[in-house]
Amino acid sequence: MSLLEDWRKKAYNTNTTKEALEAMWNVYFGVEKNIYEQLLTNPDEVVKGTVKELAEKYNISLEHMVGFLDGINDSLKTPNPIETMDENTEVSLEFDKELLYKNMVAADADWLFNLPQWDQIFDADTKKKLYKEQKASTTVRKEQKVYPNDPCPCGSGKKYKKCCGKA
Repeated sequence: MSLLEDWRKKAYNTNTTKEALEAMWNVYFGVEKNIYEQLLTNPDEVVKGTVKELAEKYNISLEHMVGFLDGINDSLKTPNPIETMDENTEVSLEFDKELLYKNMVAADADWLFNLPQWDQIFDADTKKKLYKEQKASTTVRKEQKVYPNDPCPCGSGKKYKKCCGKA
């Protein structure tokens, strides 16, 4: 079993009690926040190393590093081979700043997208714009139905049933 499968098996185990899962995730979220605080302090630095080396660098367990890599992978400039990685796999944490911010918003991870380090990367207007873009991208808009007696949407001035609705 790969490291990622081990992580997902533990993190999403339906046989574990709700309290135990919440406790596990609370610990993980603290670890994750700490790593992001360090990464965002110097966002242009490309952090590379083996999974094991990065776990040691951030003083966390290998399991938590795998969870972190799983979470950040969609925000990286070049995704890591997380499905097949082992502790000696070389990985990079070179992330796209805008994409990372949007993915944090999408995950409703307010403890991450509200980190003060973001203030050094984006101004308030940019953060607001990225937030709105992300929220709008997942909003489903239903087109307004045109009824037979409504004005035709083509702009002819006729009723829909006498214009484009004539079929």
